[in-house]
Amino acid sequence: MAATIDLDDVANVELEARSRFTHRALVCTSTGCLSAGAANVRATLEADLTEAEADHDVQVVPTGCPGLCSRGPLVTVESRGEESTLYQYVDEDAAHTIVREHLVGGAPVEGGDIVPPDIPFYAKQHQVVLAYAGRIDPDRLEDYVAEGGYRALSKALTSMTPEQVIEAIDASGLRGRGGAGYPTARKWELLHDAPGEHKYVVANGDEGDPGAYMDRTIMDSDPHRVLEGMALAAYATGADKGYIYVRAEYPLAIERLERAIRAAKRAKLLGRSVLGTGFAFDIEVRVGAGAFVCGEETALMASIEGRRGTPSLRPPYPTERGLWGAPTMINNVETLANVPAIVGKGPEAFAAVGTETSKGTKVFALAGSVTNTGLIEVPMGIPLREIVFDMAGGIPNGKAFKAAQTGGPSGGCIPAAYLDTPVDYEHLRALGSMMGSGGLVVMDETVKMPEVARFYMEFCRDESCGKCTPCRAGTVKMYAFLDRICRGVGRKRDLQHLESLCRTVRETSLCGLGQSAPNPVFSTLEHFREEYLELLVEDEEFLPAGAAPTAPGAPTDEAGAR
Repeated sequence: MAATIDLDDVANVELEARSRFTHRALVCTSTGCLSAGAANVRATLEADLTEAEADHDVQVVPTGCPGLCSRGPLVTVESRGEESTLYQYVDEDAAHTIVREHLVGGAPVEGGDIVPPDIPFYAKQHQVVLAYAGRIDPDRLEDYVAEGGYRALSKALTSMTPEQVIEAIDASGLRGRGGAGYPTARKWELLHDAPGEHKYVVANGDEGDPGAYMDRTIMDSDPHRVLEGMALAAYATGADKGYIYVRAEYPLAIERLERAIRAAKRAKLLGRSVLGTGFAFDIEVRVGAGAFVCGEETALMASIEGRRGTPSLRPPYPTERGLWGAPTMINNVETLANVPAIVGKGPEAFAAVGTETSKGTKVFALAGSVTNTGLIEVPMGIPLREIVFDMAGGIPNGKAFKAAQTGGPSGGCIPAAYLDTPVDYEHLRALGSMMGSGGLVVMDETVKMPEVARFYMEFCRDESCGKCTPCRAGTVKMYAFLDRICRGVGRKRDLQHLESLCRTVRETSLCGLGQSAPNPVFSTLEHFREEYLELLVEDEEFLPAGAAPTAPGAPTDEAGAR
């Protein structure tokens, strides 16, 4: 049997090995940069260094995401005794120059495409979950351990009771990062107190909001952080088995998670006797087919069990009766990725960041009409204006800000009048939006808000599992109303019917998908109602030439037929 890993020894060996190199070239190999050619950049760096006989003095490290996705591929050069240099838009020609002038020549490329170290995109971040994302090789356990990885698990297993771990999570104020913001400690207490021979912990990595890729990046950039968070959750609650549910569209995350699990098992950080203690816990990756509804916990469990991923009525709740009838706890990937820092550094440090009711940080995926798209981690409560105009660099091409969509299809649109709103659970909910998993889509003045509502409704219509009538039929009908309005053939009575239908679907749907599907409609109507009114005609007399009158609520073409 393999000996129990000595975390300090592994870290010391790794740090000593790093110190032998004059330079370390950190190449982003997360999904975004790989799609822009990062694999070729890495190969070019390695080949040039070998040819220059400098590979003994320079280490090329494939890393996770440094965040500034719109400027990839990204290469960070760390030099002994000097500040690091971040190169952007690196192609093969730029890689040749970096090797010649910086890695061999010893000085940053003169006139090179370098990101200033003090840009607001980085200066305003407070990284907890993403602390190692652009600094370590996701496929090397040793890299994670060298940065302090698995120390929190060791601390918990050797000096804390399960109840003390839950107390630490409670003191931190951590709330679920999947969207609802449910207190994490409360969910852990429910599983801890639930009777049962077997219990399960599930990491929900099935994010599917348009424009969102926070969980994907956490999983493919720092997979061991997710595993450690799950192991801590299992120890605290008495679970002996874990599943990470990942959609099939995330092949890189799946591969890296599976390699991380194998490495953790070899090091006895997972398995029958974790770190030589009596705690046993194992993890499997389960791949979903990409159904948005499987982000809902009962549908997710059905999919893990091999059944069709459709929601079920609650109660019983998963902590009472979950996977295969056993008590089960489901946490979002980002929620679990916060846990090692809370247990390792103490809950006070986490609770000191954020607001009174929304503690810690939140990871957001910036998308849409902004200069800098990418991934950021900011303190809860940061004003939306700082994110959009400082970190994201504002709206390109001289256009004006119109709205920001948070929470994806379940969220809402925030207009310019509320740009100074603190970004936390309570303030976003008060505006008719929500935190969601962290997608933040910025829209400029050219965007038509009824079309935004139609886009999200089309998404919800297509993603409805069809189990309950309000969602199955209601999303089709709501889309038909929105489509007719957007095409300029809607009537004022259509708007009345649309609002009434939205209320019905919200109040009677079985799960969160249908219950929240009307949110983009409600928020755009509240803040941009005049845009709807401008598209409406009074009655049949004013229909455009050639448009046939239709009964209220009836779809005018195949767009509404499903």
